Amino acid sequence: MAQNKVFESGKVLSVAVASTVESGAPVLIGSMAGVALTDYNSTTGESTVDFGGVYDLSVKAIDDAGNSAVAGGDPIYYVTGDTPVLSKKASGVLCGCALEGV
Repeated sequence: MAQNKVFESGKVLSVAVASTVESGAPVLIGSMAGVALTDYNSTTGESTVDFGGVYDLSVKAIDDAGNSAVAGGDPIYYVTGDTPVLSKKASGVLCGCALEGV
């Protein structure tokens, strides 16, 4: 029986990102949400992204129906085109849970 080999943990990866990505920004790669640890590298077209950490990020207190307070434990979604990109809009991609209220 062949053994599976782990090449990386998958938590922190260097991945292709948009040229506007800056360190500390939420990032969406397909359906995986993470936080950029480094600015976009124009040579490689990549940034180092953490897909498993806990971060203090800007979240808009809104859901698909309008204004909505954010409470600890609420699911937070990445919504492309919104500013900020994180909110309670379930039309986005689930990226984690709030740890405190907004």
